[in-house]
Amino acid sequence: MAGLALDGSNPDVSLLYDINGLAKAAPPWFDQVMGFVGEFGIMLAMVLLGLWCWWSVRRRGTTEDSVTGVAGLVWAPLAAGIAVIINIPIRGFVERPRPFNDHEGLEVLVEGKTDFSFVSDHATLAMAIAVGIFVANRKFGLFAIALAILEGFCRVYMGVHYPTDVIGGFALGTAVALLLAPLAMMMLTPLVGAVARAGAVGGLVRSRRPVAGAADGTGESHGIPEPRPGSGRGASPDEKDLAA
Repeated sequence: MAGLALDGSNPDVSLLYDINGLAKAAPPWFDQVMGFVGEFGIMLAMVLLGLWCWWSVRRRGTTEDSVTGVAGLVWAPLAAGIAVIINIPIRGFVERPRPFNDHEGLEVLVEGKTDFSFVSDHATLAMAIAVGIFVANRKFGLFAIALAILEGFCRVYMGVHYPTDVIGGFALGTAVALLLAPLAMMMLTPLVGAVARAGAVGGLVRSRRPVAGAADGTGESHGIPEPRPGSGRGASPDEKDLAA
């Protein structure tokens, strides 16, 4: 990649300089924030979003919906791990240097990157998790995909990846999460269903609400309703007549 021209003839390099140029024009404090967000922050936000999605799917809908949703959330980190493992031989085969090794004038916000550039691990992880969350719940999945796209932008902004490194990561993460999802869900759904039926730990899959007629946010009552005051033994004759 060292021989690539910087005059815009190569769209990948040109876009790298355009996006990374924003870092050179930004104040130092903003670059520090972007460096943290791109390296750790978005991945942490993705985990928190996944936990929020889990809390939501276990409390709403039928038990079958909860089992399917939780199985999809279990698949999300597994898909990310598989995608990163697949990326190891890809990186070794392509052997693309980091952009700051071949191109001068880049604003590098994170030091110590000595491995190869293609494909971006961060982009791969973020998109695989996002698509896994989408399998579990589309609403949360769309938010997760937006976070993954922001992660890709940050990696180029930080000067540690080319745009095509990010695009390749998005493609790899999406392919693994989607293509293996049917097999993964076929294996995970019965396991999660067994957990849902396993006494106390079943609450990890399906919310255990009190049997006191408590209603959830949808207005549905779960469990056995409490008897009305005075409807049992000891009720006054007038109350018995009204009940009849």
